[in-house]
Amino acid sequence: MDIVNKSQNKERSVVSRLWNNKDARSVIIQILTIALVFAVLSIILHNITVNLAAIGKDFSFDFLGHTAGYDITFSPFLDYTSSSTHFEAAIVGLLNTLLIAFCGIILATIIGFVFGIMRLSNNWLINKIAYCFVEFTRNVPVLLHILFIHGIVIQLPVPRQAVNFIDSFFLTNRGLFIPKPEWGPNSWIVGLCFIISIAIVFILRTWNKKQQEKTGVIYPIFWISICIMVLFTLGSFFLTGMPLTWSVPELRGFNFRGGVSVRPEFVALWLALSYYTASFIAEIVRSGILAVSRGQNEAAGALGLTKSRTLQLIVIPQAMRIIIPPLASQYLNLTKNSSLAIAIGYMDLVATIGGISLMQTGKEMETMIIVLLTYLVISLIISAFMNWYNRATALVER
Repeated sequence: MDIVNKSQNKERSVVSRLWNNKDARSVIIQILTIALVFAVLSIILHNITVNLAAIGKDFSFDFLGHTAGYDITFSPFLDYTSSSTHFEAAIVGLLNTLLIAFCGIILATIIGFVFGIMRLSNNWLINKIAYCFVEFTRNVPVLLHILFIHGIVIQLPVPRQAVNFIDSFFLTNRGLFIPKPEWGPNSWIVGLCFIISIAIVFILRTWNKKQQEKTGVIYPIFWISICIMVLFTLGSFFLTGMPLTWSVPELRGFNFRGGVSVRPEFVALWLALSYYTASFIAEIVRSGILAVSRGQNEAAGALGLTKSRTLQLIVIPQAMRIIIPPLASQYLNLTKNSSLAIAIGYMDLVATIGGISLMQTGKEMETMIIVLLTYLVISLIISAFMNWYNRATALVER
């Protein structure tokens, strides 16, 4: 009996020492938490399997290989037809989501920075215009903006009365029709030269930055970069025999044929998400600029720098360290808000695999898992990139 008691007391003392140790206690709590999470997930998955079996359904993704049987009006990257599979429909929806997110982030950033700077203008009219835009836009739900812009777009003229720009660009209620480039056999050489010119510009800008830090001399690097890219690319284009033709839209019957059609749903969603997100970015930019000490502007003025150069070289680079973290959140919001595309018929990921495919196959659980995980992965990629960029622009402590 004494031996048993001693053994129990020894075990208690070991457990007590582990629990009283801060590092060991932290590891134990984490292990228990992970075990609890996995236990809850296993219970949920078991209940899902039992409930699906009770109504005669099985949990599988075999439906992705079945014929979708529905059309997608906007598929700029893949040749999709109604005989394509649900997997191909999901890919088209994913590409459409990525397209609207990419284009929206670019336009929202440009508009946001412009209006953020306008909010700080000494010109009363410019300041108030920017103020009214920001306050009106961000205080109205984004869905209403989408429906409002879509309502404007579909009121454009019919194809027979299209707004004509130099007989090549046509704006109608069925979208914007623009010429489509058709590259020849040697076009890859032009593309390679363009990529090389970008690499040269990047190296040149890096060198210019180091020279500026050493000597203070500022070279006209912007115009030099433009000349390198244009001359290098155009030179390769002419030397390869101009391997490019254009497919110009032509009115045939009740619609245009040829070229590229930018659907009105895409235009409406792109514009609405862009200027809505830009209203928040504008306030982020304004607050970031105001956070820079006034003494920086005064010192730049004492050195003879103009206001535009002061903003470009001194204020904005310092403000970016404050702007980038909340800017990442706005990029994520824009990407997730693109799921409202189904309200105007834009065939994104939610409308394809999470909408029509779901209703046709009855695979609610599987389709929603695909949609949720896809948005999660996209958000994590955006967050990772913005975190990397934030670290790259952060102040380096010595």
